[in-house]
Amino acid sequence: MPAVDATFTELPLDLLADAALGRALDLGAEHADVRVERIRESELALRDARLDRSTASTVLGMSVRVVHRGCWGFAAGITLTPEAARTLASQAVTTATVSAALNADPVRLAEEPVHRLEYCSDYELNPFEVPEAEKQARLTDLSERLLAADGVHHVDARVHAVQENKFYADTAGTRTVQQRVRIHPEVTATSVGPEGFSTMRTLAPPTGRGWEYLTGTGWDLDAEVAELPELLAEHVKAPSVQPGRLDLVIDPTNLWLTIHESVAHATELDRALGYEAAYAGTSFATPDQLGSLHYGSPVMHVTGDRVTPHGLATVAVDDEGVAAQTFDIISAGTLVGYQLNRQMAADLAGPGGGRSNGCAFADSPGHIPLQRMPNVSLQPSPGATSTDDLISQVEDGLYVVGDKSWSIDMQRYNFQFTGQRFYRISGGRLAGQVRDVAYQATTTDFWRSMEAVGGAGTYRLGGAMNCGKGQPGQVASVSHGCPSALFRGVNVLNARAEGGL
Repeated sequence: MPAVDATFTELPLDLLADAALGRALDLGAEHADVRVERIRESELALRDARLDRSTASTVLGMSVRVVHRGCWGFAAGITLTPEAARTLASQAVTTATVSAALNADPVRLAEEPVHRLEYCSDYELNPFEVPEAEKQARLTDLSERLLAADGVHHVDARVHAVQENKFYADTAGTRTVQQRVRIHPEVTATSVGPEGFSTMRTLAPPTGRGWEYLTGTGWDLDAEVAELPELLAEHVKAPSVQPGRLDLVIDPTNLWLTIHESVAHATELDRALGYEAAYAGTSFATPDQLGSLHYGSPVMHVTGDRVTPHGLATVAVDDEGVAAQTFDIISAGTLVGYQLNRQMAADLAGPGGGRSNGCAFADSPGHIPLQRMPNVSLQPSPGATSTDDLISQVEDGLYVVGDKSWSIDMQRYNFQFTGQRFYRISGGRLAGQVRDVAYQATTTDFWRSMEAVGGAGTYRLGGAMNCGKGQPGQVASVSHGCPSALFRGVNVLNARAEGGL
């Protein structure tokens, strides 16, 4: 297992925490916490096997958050000295004091045990320790193989990597140091012809791994790139879909995004309460329906977690010092839980308070933690049902592979999704690709139409590095696991015809 970067742990972390927390307590804060955070980010991109861009950035800073007179106060800066830490604490308390006159609902925080730990995510080779020339050579090789294939006219290749280090301390006694590494390679082949252009992209999802991900650990990128020219050629010649109500077998490489938009965002409690409204809206899944909303079919079991190996949201503790855990969101098709931070957990549980399920995250030292998505996943069936088994149950329908564009309303209710590849299913067998497909539904109609899910052998993690929320906007990385799944009678559109083309 890798170790936390010594250049981070050698910072005066405890001295900064002692200074900030001590000052906050002296000023009468009921609670205070400190984060020292360093984020390294890089992106390397090639166009037709030639360097297009190479960027690198580092953000380093400190923040202090307090509860004073029942109000939140927050301050952040880039100077890492005890005096600067004390100043930030004073500024945070001043902010809370000013806000107190406008606050009729004092902040309460759910209790959490004290944690002392050091954590490093599970990877083999830190991408920031790989020479730039080696990274570029790898992307060049993949690009040149595609460019040599018939029908491939352009290739875009990129890899995005992040190393995140966080120190957290609070007045209850918790002190933690964490390091997380994540990476996302992406290769897109483009064909240009008389009918315009067509693209085919690798399906390798972003993951909590290191550079080894690009050389065969966790994903066979070479095998996938070798298949792209043939898949693209078939897509170019594929007939346009006939719209109508069709049965769908949806692969995890597509279904993860539908989960993200229609389930994971909809069950963020701040969104359901209406607090999060300006950025992508609220949610139809309001708290008065907890325990009664018929969200989906009885085979629908959705969990939240921050413990899945290589998950993008996997941590040891969240940004409020709450230990990572697993919890139910939807059980047997019924809404049974929300994603919570410490304040929401106390409010939702009523007198006596409950416990947060560890869903607080800030994307930089300059931002206050928000309630953010954990890994939200649809669980597989206990049996050994394969994707082929699900396809065999469809007389007339489509098999959907890979994500592409999406649209959903401000209540997380009406949506439309497309995909990378769509295969016609006829008589329980695949019958070649079709194109110009979009599927459309309301959230509850769609998930209630889910008749069966695949077994563990079909389960795969998807995810995104760029989930947005909040104002000022914040970006979080999150994984979504799911099996293949069978849906009956979903409305399928011809996207080209709908666009008037």
